[in-house]
Amino acid sequence: MEKPESLAEFYSRKFDWVPDALRSGLGHFNVFRLEPFLGEKPQPVPYKRRDYYKIMLVTGQSRVHYADQVIGVQHKALSFSSPLIPYKWEHLDQAPGGFFCIFDEHFYHPYGDPGRYAVFQPGGAHIFELTDAQAEQVAAVFGRMAAELESDYIHKYDVLRNLVSELLHFGMKMQPSARLEQHPAHAAQRISALFLELLERQFPIDDTHAGIRLRTASDFAAQLHIHVNHLNRVVKEALQKTTSQIIAGRILQEAKILLRHSRWNVSEIAFALGFREAAHFSHFFRRHTGLSPAKFRAEG
Repeated sequence: MEKPESLAEFYSRKFDWVPDALRSGLGHFNVFRLEPFLGEKPQPVPYKRRDYYKIMLVTGQSRVHYADQVIGVQHKALSFSSPLIPYKWEHLDQAPGGFFCIFDEHFYHPYGDPGRYAVFQPGGAHIFELTDAQAEQVAAVFGRMAAELESDYIHKYDVLRNLVSELLHFGMKMQPSARLEQHPAHAAQRISALFLELLERQFPIDDTHAGIRLRTASDFAAQLHIHVNHLNRVVKEALQKTTSQIIAGRILQEAKILLRHSRWNVSEIAFALGFREAAHFSHFFRRHTGLSPAKFRAEG
């Protein structure tokens, strides 16, 4: 008698197709098998990673780099990443597998801000090792997502949001018993590292309509869920510069790159760098360089 296939095997077959993203003011949502984006000839990963929230089920041995943390995955894991938490997967197995879904804040908006959940916050736990039974449960949720996307049900977007919430709460319930190899750093160093990573994730600027989202110490403190005075103190302690000096320095560096190597006019560059008025950008640039943006470009 043939052994019945597991849920994971069933959904591995089911996920051979890739549905279109949901649009028309509903935000974006999609779900994929992981395998086509790994291996010797991987397909390009859809969508810019920094623009989306992602929930992923990964099978196989891996190592995940979150800012200054390294987390080892031995078997199967559920992971959560947000647009402003940098991470990098290092797959140690030859044939890892799994599924992932992506969505933006507009898709989840009727349910509130997804960033408020601990699994999407910089200081929270983001990766959870799973037993075989737990992995089957998670694979089943991804399968229901795939089935819902294929349906013509008029309220399927609400169902999909419910399924995303199911995975969020599945992960958060595991937090007290997460059994992962973590390498914590000194608290001040860790916060400083996250601050620098969040800053750097906004660059390079490749679209005049993108604009950087975090420009002040308060912006970064809110994203890191700490008081701005605490952020300023630990950054100064670890980096020997103020938070504002580091932010201004990185914006100035990008401004010089755009002035020298792009065809955008000064107003477009100012907008992309988060300045409401070109005059504000010109004042900022002149204060730090002694030159106007136009003169700097002309001398380059």
